[in-house]
Amino acid sequence: MNKLELSKEIKKWGAELGFQQIGVTTTDLHQDEAYLIDWLSKGRHGEMSYMASHGTKRSRPNDLIPGTSSVISARMDYMPPSSKHPIEVLKNKKLAYISRYATGRDYHKLIRQRLKKLANKIHEHYSDFGYRCFVDSAPVLEKALARNAGLGWIGKHSNLINPQAGSWFFLGEIYTNLPLEIDTPFKENHCGSCNACIDICPTNAIVGEMEIDARRCISYLTIELRGSIPEEFRKMIGNRVYGCDDCQIICPWNKFSKNSDEDDFRIRHGLDAANLVDLFSWTEAEFLKRTEGSAIKRIGYECWLRNIAVGLGNAPTSKKVINTLKKRQDNSSTLVSEHIEWALRQHC
Repeated sequence: MNKLELSKEIKKWGAELGFQQIGVTTTDLHQDEAYLIDWLSKGRHGEMSYMASHGTKRSRPNDLIPGTSSVISARMDYMPPSSKHPIEVLKNKKLAYISRYATGRDYHKLIRQRLKKLANKIHEHYSDFGYRCFVDSAPVLEKALARNAGLGWIGKHSNLINPQAGSWFFLGEIYTNLPLEIDTPFKENHCGSCNACIDICPTNAIVGEMEIDARRCISYLTIELRGSIPEEFRKMIGNRVYGCDDCQIICPWNKFSKNSDEDDFRIRHGLDAANLVDLFSWTEAEFLKRTEGSAIKRIGYECWLRNIAVGLGNAPTSKKVINTLKKRQDNSSTLVSEHIEWALRQHC
């Protein structure tokens, strides 16, 4: 089997494993490296110090995994078919909005397992096949690699957009020593004059085309940030307690997105439209049990309560909301108590 035939087989095997698209690219990311260095120099990464500490490993696959010759990029749709429409939830301030990628089981394990199965299939034909699989698990410029592999273009909101599938999908990569047939990079950008994602961003985090200031991004503030959420952003966060999908919800290309048929991505514990009061009443044991196997678990119970306190501060004023907040006021950590106090002031 020559490399062209092998590349075709890899795409066929990928489809059989549930991936919606597979592409192959080189390791050349020099233009994206310049952008990354500039972004870091501006401090756009906030407290994500690992972004800077990895240096150029993110933009030089060979530095991360010596001997890497090609990169196999894969995408998998994740929107659960039974999900309450995001706009309905965002408009109902009694409900908690959780980014749709996190309402089911953690995608990291599922996609990594599928990538390993694909790699094992390749290994059956090439015994000298060396590889490493990545799913948000290492310094990898996954969107740039996916674009170069022909899977789509990077939109103004910095997410990858596929013209037939929108942007509601996960990405994963296989770094390999095999010199595979390379796909044509996706060079066109079909965002045109549309600025819908920039205009809708609640915190104005999209500071330029394809440039996000993480320090203003709700996904960063509710997931990556471990300390106090700056007060200037708390009202803007609204009822978004884990991540934010606004830029994807508004994107016209997502009219082409498709629901996932993966059981692991189906809604768990009603987290697509859960009541804020109910979530704030969870004990730590309940939190750990109900987020087991979920991406949500990584933020920990304290940040979970911090985020929901902000959501309750932005909820319609009622005795139930006020009493729910007061009930936790005296037996919470300093971090959570600060956000509870803020929330109660919103209902004075």
